[in-house]
Amino acid sequence: MRKINWMAFASTLLLVACSEKPKSVDKFNPNAAVSVDIAIAQTQIVDKTIEVNGSVQANDYIDIHPETNGRVVFLQIPEGKVVTAGTVLAKLNDADLQAQVEKIKVQLELANINEQRNRQLLNVKGINQSDYDISLQQVKSLKADIAYTQSLIDKTIVKAPFTGQLGLRQVSLGAFINNTTTIATLQKVDQLKVDFTLPEVYQSFIKVGKKVKIESIGNEGAKLTATVTAIEPQIIATSRNIKVRASLQGKLLPGSYVKVLLGENVQKPSIMVPTNVIIPDSKVKQVVLVKGGVSKFVDVETGYRTATAVEITKGINPGDSVIVAGMLFVRQGNKIKVGKTLNIVDITK
Repeated sequence: MRKINWMAFASTLLLVACSEKPKSVDKFNPNAAVSVDIAIAQTQIVDKTIEVNGSVQANDYIDIHPETNGRVVFLQIPEGKVVTAGTVLAKLNDADLQAQVEKIKVQLELANINEQRNRQLLNVKGINQSDYDISLQQVKSLKADIAYTQSLIDKTIVKAPFTGQLGLRQVSLGAFINNTTTIATLQKVDQLKVDFTLPEVYQSFIKVGKKVKIESIGNEGAKLTATVTAIEPQIIATSRNIKVRASLQGKLLPGSYVKVLLGENVQKPSIMVPTNVIIPDSKVKQVVLVKGGVSKFVDVETGYRTATAVEITKGINPGDSVIVAGMLFVRQGNKIKVGKTLNIVDITK
């Protein structure tokens, strides 16, 4: 009897459960329009300024080395002072060379006497021409030996090749040095130059004669001016950069690290879009446009950048509708519902 009652209770519950209608479940509609904000692409004049790193160099700079080996017998290196071209800075021991010159001079004196005597004999037919030629050749040979030895003596004297400022002295009096020893450095600090590189995409920003702004790292408030004097005719293959040299007007220490500020030579209208609308990919960059009420992903090429915007050099034309908000839910070919139309100039400032 108890078993029958339990069976009746279970049957009642089953009937009640079957009588309840299932609740409706909302289904995702892939054809529903996606709500986005857009901006109409248009050209605008942008004051393009790029910043690259540069290094200050002395217009002329050398490490002073002797041309030969020897012991230093004279040394005049006023550290940090300006010396004029031709100033004797050091001299090596040349006693052996001087003695050799004196020896050759004695031989030359005897050879001259012999040549004069043979000339007189030749005039009276006392000797033949070949004997006289031998004596004359000996005179010429000894004169050449004197000139050669004198050139060796000249190499023992170290002179300043140009007017400039000396660096720190690296040797002492009495030291034995060779042609690899650095005595001191000499640089022309009254004329400076700045060497810098910039990406090849910005090659239109430079030309010979253009003025550029220089900002020193040590003194950021001081703005100096430099003039582009030369551009390397070949792009560096490893970095795709262009090497540029400019003459600097101002006082900086050679070797200083500076910032070079460059502006575009000729300002051209550009299409600028917000940085966040660029979709990066491993191979291409894309933006999403609205065409005919549906979304379209297009490949673009970029150029100049600011803190908030990027220039589109290829892929977008003036008048195109660029999705600037809500593109996270957009797929290729989605129907688009435009919420706001923003001014692209305002959002790219």
